[in-house]
Amino acid sequence: MKTIRVWDLPTRLFHWALVVIIAGAFVTHYLGEAAMDWHFRFGYAALALVLFRVLWGLMGPRYARFASFLRSPATIVAYLRGRSPGTGSGHNPLGGLSVLAMLAVILLQAGSGLFANDDIATEGPLAHFIEKDLSDQLSWLHAQVTSKLIYGLVGLHLLAIALHRVLKKRDLVTPMITGDQMVEGDALPADDGAPVRTTALVLMSVCAMGVYGVAHW
Repeated sequence: MKTIRVWDLPTRLFHWALVVIIAGAFVTHYLGEAAMDWHFRFGYAALALVLFRVLWGLMGPRYARFASFLRSPATIVAYLRGRSPGTGSGHNPLGGLSVLAMLAVILLQAGSGLFANDDIATEGPLAHFIEKDLSDQLSWLHAQVTSKLIYGLVGLHLLAIALHRVLKKRDLVTPMITGDQMVEGDALPADDGAPVRTTALVLMSVCAMGVYGVAHW
């Protein structure tokens, strides 16, 4: 066993920022109209973060890339049946699938919010570009479908962390804080130097500016 850098700093910051943003969006939603401006801000932040993570999944270090943890259905089934050990570092096959599901659902949630309305005083910045009936349908999707899927995925994520801790004696939280993980064999560390972090900062800035432009269209 050896300890290597698995989670680069941008990936870790993305993870914990998304935790805060989802919690903030949840709280401000239930606070009602008084906090709706903040609910929108959390939604914009979530959209920018997810767009960054998609780009980072294509351009980031080895364990952040989708190619390192997205597996075929057959591999996922074999892992669930205990016939495949998964990987010794990064996401296992099921964890990789959960990452993809979370990104897709949050992207759909934040995207639909851009076109949603509450039939009272609040509407997304792009709602006026589409018909009212379509906006109403996207509002229903935003409030009744994707939001509940996010809660479900968060619950499954927390359950998986607990089960790994209890059943496999494996801590999944600390590596996402420190970036380092105990691995077996000859696994290579992820690049987490200044060039990587600078690239991430540029990509995040581009995503944030793009979302800001859409929000103020």
